[in-house]
Amino acid sequence: MTENTRKDDGTQFLEEVSVKIKNRLEGINRDLSEGQKEIENMHEYYWDNHAEMDQYGYEEYDNQQALLQQTNANEAKLKQKHRFERMLDAPFFGRVDFIFDGEDEAEPFYIGIGNFAEKAGMTPLIYDWRAPVSGLFYDYDKGPAFYEAPAGRIEGEISSKWQYKIRGGKMVYAFESDTKIDDEILKRELGQNGDTKLKNIVRTIQKEQNAIIRNTGDQILVIQGAAGSGKTSIALHRIAYLLYHDRKNLKSSNVLILSPNSVFGDYISHILPELGEENIREMSFDLFAYRELKDTASDCEDRYDHLERIMKFPDDSEKERFRMKQSEDFIGLIEGFLATLEDRLVDFREINFRGMKMTEEELIRMFYFKFQDTPLLERMGAVRDYFVDAYETLKGRQISEEDAELLKTRFDSMYVTRDLYEIYNWLLEDYGYDLLPDVPYERRKLQYEDVYPMLYLKYRLVGKNSQKNIKHLVIDEMQDYSFMQYVILKNLFQCRMTILGDYAQTMDTKQHDVLKFLPKIFGKDIRTVIMNKSYRNTYEIAKYAEKISGITGLELLERHGKEVEEQTFATDEDMLSAIAGHLNLGAEGYETGAVITMTEDEAYDIYRLLKNRGVDAAYVDRDSSAFKRGLTVTTFYLAKGLEFDQVFTIKGKKGNPLSTQAEYICATRALQELYVYQTEEDAK
Repeated sequence: MTENTRKDDGTQFLEEVSVKIKNRLEGINRDLSEGQKEIENMHEYYWDNHAEMDQYGYEEYDNQQALLQQTNANEAKLKQKHRFERMLDAPFFGRVDFIFDGEDEAEPFYIGIGNFAEKAGMTPLIYDWRAPVSGLFYDYDKGPAFYEAPAGRIEGEISSKWQYKIRGGKMVYAFESDTKIDDEILKRELGQNGDTKLKNIVRTIQKEQNAIIRNTGDQILVIQGAAGSGKTSIALHRIAYLLYHDRKNLKSSNVLILSPNSVFGDYISHILPELGEENIREMSFDLFAYRELKDTASDCEDRYDHLERIMKFPDDSEKERFRMKQSEDFIGLIEGFLATLEDRLVDFREINFRGMKMTEEELIRMFYFKFQDTPLLERMGAVRDYFVDAYETLKGRQISEEDAELLKTRFDSMYVTRDLYEIYNWLLEDYGYDLLPDVPYERRKLQYEDVYPMLYLKYRLVGKNSQKNIKHLVIDEMQDYSFMQYVILKNLFQCRMTILGDYAQTMDTKQHDVLKFLPKIFGKDIRTVIMNKSYRNTYEIAKYAEKISGITGLELLERHGKEVEEQTFATDEDMLSAIAGHLNLGAEGYETGAVITMTEDEAYDIYRLLKNRGVDAAYVDRDSSAFKRGLTVTTFYLAKGLEFDQVFTIKGKKGNPLSTQAEYICATRALQELYVYQTEEDAK
């Protein structure tokens, strides 16, 4: 670095802008203090004068509105304060010096987590990473460049680019580079210890990642990415970008993430707040289905119940039955069943009510023709409403609640059954499948293979409540969703979607690529992006994982580390001693480590034995909701999406039908070190 560049390395600007941020914070604190005093004065005035306020409440209403306005203003100031406090730690991370066409001097644009101007309304000193001008930093090297501003395309030339790391308001490094993210900088960032939260990637966004994040044109964007390619981070940064650029139409409450479990939800929960946005809702689709079927069965298996069963009791016929019930072919069977269901589900009988009659022929005509587009189990209700309207028009008065209930009972009694559980059993019987147990509601527990077929049948019979408030849906781990589930999601959510996953991490006994059938479901609105570069693992771990999956052609960042250690032990005690001996967590070591097993029982046993040895560890199961620093003991399917500095894979018993996928998932969780262990007994 020359003397000239050293003078312009951003250190002086950091000092100047830090002072200005502190000044803004002081002003905000004054405003907050004054606003709080104003709120207290309003409360005091209200209680002192409440009795004397006018009888129509105009003064009281005005007082309440003023109070609400001041409270909202204070909340907005508080959010601004928190944003500037975060900026004070690291005001910016990049700079691009841009010479506008027709100009001689370069103008520096500093890039950070958010916009910052000395005063509201002034030209920013620091630009939000999502601002149009920031695209220069991510998409171009030195030389000709342009960005799309609100007024149109702005063209010019980049004369230099800088990357910075600032912590605690102090410059850690300043690096002038011809390329967007120099490999050495990228390796340094990615080689840091793992955290208990997913890292935001605004400082290291690559050009191909930036194109996905700033994509606003595609209705359905599908990201097929290798393990460690950053697809989840990219999806979340894309949401932050869309929220920033479409504030009039899109709010955080309009976005939903379908995530695999609550631990993963906790792991990603901080990303949007870090990027200056409110957090968004996340839930599992299995939980959604359970709630939707609560009126039919008292309990439902989830995917994890299903996985545990097929690992403990491998059954090829069950696996094949499960695949069939989630398939396009089974949807065809349900539609065929529905075509003949009308005739067997309803027993028409004439209705007589207080001198008004509807004959069996009239009922049939109404049911089959007038209301043929109404879902089958709601159709008789539509006929009843028609009858009630006609009666009230004839009599010139409304019927009583008691009579309304009486008519509801009479019309509903024409259904042979309204029990979805019983109707689903008819379907199973028609197609030669084993029936669900004939038990009372409180003893009904649906196996996972029947959950989504029954949910599909329910929506066809009673209709669905489209999730109109959701304007953007994020589906993570796309490879774990079946054809049946995607059809249900397509019908529930009429909105834009970001769908992401890695077919090598499937939870099925064999890999299947959902990209083959997604276009059939979503049509022309779908666009697929393939991400083949992996950033997470060291080169040694990535090559080891590649051998397990059999997938080749991945682009690996050559960040080298320790070789993968494979070992078989005579006893569990020897294996536990090896884990304890290699653990390197704490102040002088790594932040996170994991012992990852195949099944829930194995995870709990190892957790208990490690605790007995005095090893501090956290046990994560499907009911856990937080990911903690230190050592975690969990199963491979709950570790999906997470990453750890050290990973100890426990291979478990031979013959596990999910062993290949499980070992691949375990391997790709490891940032720095991977140990693959097994006992001699399990290896037999």
